Amino acid sequence: MWAMHASETTTAATISAGRIAALIASSCNGNAKTVAIEVVAETGSTNADLLARLGVLEGPTLLVAESQTAGRGRAGRPWRTTATSALTFSLAWKFRRPVHGLIGLPLAVGVSLAEALGIFGIDVELKWPNDVLRDGAKLAGILIETAQDKARDREGDVSETWTVIGIGVNLMMPQELQDRIGRTAADVSELLAHERERLLAILLSALSDALADFEARGFSPFVARWNRLHAYAGRIVRILDDARVVHEGTAVGVDDQGCFLMDTAGGRVAVVAGDVSLRLQE
Repeated sequence: MWAMHASETTTAATISAGRIAALIASSCNGNAKTVAIEVVAETGSTNADLLARLGVLEGPTLLVAESQTAGRGRAGRPWRTTATSALTFSLAWKFRRPVHGLIGLPLAVGVSLAEALGIFGIDVELKWPNDVLRDGAKLAGILIETAQDKARDREGDVSETWTVIGIGVNLMMPQELQDRIGRTAADVSELLAHERERLLAILLSALSDALADFEARGFSPFVARWNRLHAYAGRIVRILDDARVVHEGTAVGVDDQGCFLMDTAGGRVAVVAGDVSLRLQE
């Protein structure tokens, strides 16, 4: 068990790591109490920062950045945020599972994020495999990157895997920012009335509980919960590989492996997450 500690850089970060830690300590959340919490005013990418430190991290670590200048989305898409536009953070977490035992993890993280937002009365839906939608527009994204525990790998034991789970939640999306990114995006501007530390404490608590549950039982505890939040259930969708349509049919949900199920003219198919895109049929 790792003891929770909090640290902040000497730059002028306005989010308090100590305040997040204190809120978690008062909540009696045992899983979140094991997480080291760090806050920086600005960085390139919180995911990249934690990936570079995996060899020296002693345990689960949350890195919050008020601004990211070189954030990355799915398929390496650039994503820049400011202190007022988004809540951005990454969580490094070691699983006692090999990489192939982490199938369905992005969906489980989406469930925990959606349920945490529900605490604030915000209703959202999930788009396979890693987006959170509000009123049909993207509100939050999830990027998970993995690395084998190198020390364990040298000993011939590859049953432990580090993950870095990056999350960005849109807090405020003025029209000029939406014009810049070239698409309509949702936000949760009503959360600006809450202190950021409380938001992060609740999100970290939900995430740490979900990750502990996933480590113990895999994706199975999350299947029904994900399907209840499915944004496209019963709608006609397409699976695209670049611009090529590889499947078209009615969206059903996900199975216990986290595959996307859809009914096509040729029968039901299960789509594995990868470099494919899910789109509603125009």
